[in-house]
Amino acid sequence: MVSIETYKDSYKADWNDFVDSSKNSTFLFNRDFMDYHSDRFEDFSLMVYNKSDLIALLPLNIIKNKVYSHQGLTYGGLIVKNNIKFQKFLELFTQILKYLNKKSVDKLLIKQIPSIYNSNFNGELDYLSFMTGGNIYRRDIISVIDMQSSFKISKDRIQGYKRGLKNNLEIREVNCFDEFWNYILIPTLSKRHSVKPVHNLDEINQLGSNFSNNIKQFNVYNKNQIVAGATIFQTKNVAHVQYIGSTPEKNSLGSLDFLFYKLIKEIYVNHKYFDFGNSHENGGMQINQGLNYWKEGFGARSLIHDFYEIETSNFKKLDNILI
Repeated sequence: MVSIETYKDSYKADWNDFVDSSKNSTFLFNRDFMDYHSDRFEDFSLMVYNKSDLIALLPLNIIKNKVYSHQGLTYGGLIVKNNIKFQKFLELFTQILKYLNKKSVDKLLIKQIPSIYNSNFNGELDYLSFMTGGNIYRRDIISVIDMQSSFKISKDRIQGYKRGLKNNLEIREVNCFDEFWNYILIPTLSKRHSVKPVHNLDEINQLGSNFSNNIKQFNVYNKNQIVAGATIFQTKNVAHVQYIGSTPEKNSLGSLDFLFYKLIKEIYVNHKYFDFGNSHENGGMQINQGLNYWKEGFGARSLIHDFYEIETSNFKKLDNILI
């Protein structure tokens, strides 16, 4: 009943249509987003059919005998229809592991999509990872505000917001990313961490153009000079902070507190969740205490983000689950 095909460019329209209608996908799985870095990753994405009906997608890249879902994305996992039931999920996941095993792929590594991004419950993959002896090789925490609950912003963050008001700071939503990238983000990341943004300027401008309803840039100005900014990836349920940066005067000006108070209390007040992302360093083994404290000052609390490693040969362990 279940068959699997590897993704080809000719399937792009079918892939994107499925992404738009599934219960646990975001615009990051759209091929126009995934393929911007196709030169960096060897795609091995799978499309799962029940007879001729497309019922699941698995975005993958391959390195030797391992496949990853997906090293170029913040999260991955098995994308399925909203109406799929457990028995069919079990069948298609079993067939995926068999297919990969026949292709001499030994391990499947998945960055599970955090639950806040789903439009319905999505615990099947977590359960089947456990049943196949999957190893949680990394566990992050992301800082999230539940915008539908009663959350409290700390006095420190409110004082920073008031400094922004006193300094007559101005927030502008802009369509071009050049100013923030060149004057804030690139210098900040280089000085503090000796790294570059994951997306270079050409890439983020192209993505911003392709996904203008999802990728937003907010800059903060002091006397018409940019002093801070944030790049937001917004989905149906979640406003996610992709990039953040400021000049060294952020504390005296209150620029970041001013910006995020406005984002949370006004601009994204109708979203279900506001996701600051993680505060990890050193491969997830340490947490930047100051950064985590700052996020929690806006009312954010910790949500687990799990990474699974599954031996494809363990599909046999799924044979006797149903009785």
